[in-house]
Amino acid sequence: MSSSLISLLFVGLLHQTTMAVLMDKLADRKICGDAECSYVLSVAEALDDFIAPDCRFINIKRGQMVYVYSKLIPADGTGVFWSGNVYSERYVDQMGRMGYFPAPMVKETQKFTDDTIRMQTTDMDFYCD
Repeated sequence: MSSSLISLLFVGLLHQTTMAVLMDKLADRKICGDAECSYVLSVAEALDDFIAPDCRFINIKRGQMVYVYSKLIPADGTGVFWSGNVYSERYVDQMGRMGYFPAPMVKETQKFTDDTIRMQTTDMDFYCD
């Protein structure tokens, strides 16, 4: 490989890593439907609007359906957050983006499984790009 190609590749990789941010953990443990947290646990309806305070979170609008993929298990004295995404014709910019939101902001309307696993969160659970 030529040195200019290697330099270009290095600059490209460096640029991608500088855009990523490792945020503080919101919890040490979580509940998921499988080891990859890829199964939808439930569907919930947003009770009110929520504006994401940082890149770990998603915006949700009142009445919007939220697909829940994991539920953080809070340490004593902390908030309760769930992870999921929204799909809506009205809010196309948020479609498919995963993020956290406060559990009290939604009401579960349909549970898909009671068969869940508890697992440790990792730094990648709170990684923003």
